[in-house]
Amino acid sequence: MFSKKGRYILMVATAIAALGCLLYLEYQLASFLVLMLALLIWSHFKQSSVLLASKHFKNGDYEATENALDEVPDPERLAKNRRGYYEFMRANIALHREEYDDAEYHFQLASRFPLGGKTDKVFVLIHLANLALRKKDKVRILAYLDIAKDMASTPKAKEIINKIEKEANSL
Repeated sequence: MFSKKGRYILMVATAIAALGCLLYLEYQLASFLVLMLALLIWSHFKQSSVLLASKHFKNGDYEATENALDEVPDPERLAKNRRGYYEFMRANIALHREEYDDAEYHFQLASRFPLGGKTDKVFVLIHLANLALRKKDKVRILAYLDIAKDMASTPKAKEIINKIEKEANSL
């Protein structure tokens, strides 16, 4: 849960410590530190700052969330479990700014990756249905709601789905 700068500092410190161990002929400790360095580099590309961004996102700090997400060098390289959260947070930031096309794009990407559970996936589909309702696209609204209905397990989700479905049928 480090920022990009923090990870770089930790990588440099680990590399220096490994070199120091090699100078003092501590090969086992040096090999351990090289493995730690490899783990840090792997984590930089596969995990990145998504966990830090989710901490800011849960606190409602969208600016800090966006700054942390901007540190991700290439979202395509993120691990699947992190990519879903990345896209979900990007979509909510766009929704907060009322950039509905960007929000729809990121919600569609988030729907293709695993999220926390069925409930999270249902709410992504509900957001997509809401965005389609904004565009008055009845076919897409009903398609998203059909999938969401099958996955919905909470009463709140079912209630929201019913409300959107009523609005869609009145189009």
